[in-house]
Amino acid sequence: MHIRGDHAELAVGGRLDVRSAADARTVLHSALDDGVGDLVLDLTALDSWDATGLGVIMGAHRRAGRTGRRLVLRGVPPQMQRLLVATRLHRILAIEGGLAAESLPRV
Repeated sequence: MHIRGDHAELAVGGRLDVRSAADARTVLHSALDDGVGDLVLDLTALDSWDATGLGVIMGAHRRAGRTGRRLVLRGVPPQMQRLLVATRLHRILAIEGGLAAESLPRV
């Protein structure tokens, strides 16, 4: 996993999983604590995440709220969009541009 950026926008690449969660959490919390306004988390280059990685995202979302900021996800890959829909987290998290229609449940 690698994270680049500053307190306004971070780009995450690779795998966000149990092995990288502690480092990701540290970077996200630092960015949230040091900035103002929205923190955009660009996930375009993210290959995968596991439950721990998703927990890091949710923890950052909660911390953003406590600091008067908002965590905004950008470029959420399709397989991760489906997971957000299945867990209904797409209703809680701010996702730039919403989710692709094909990731939403069929009625």
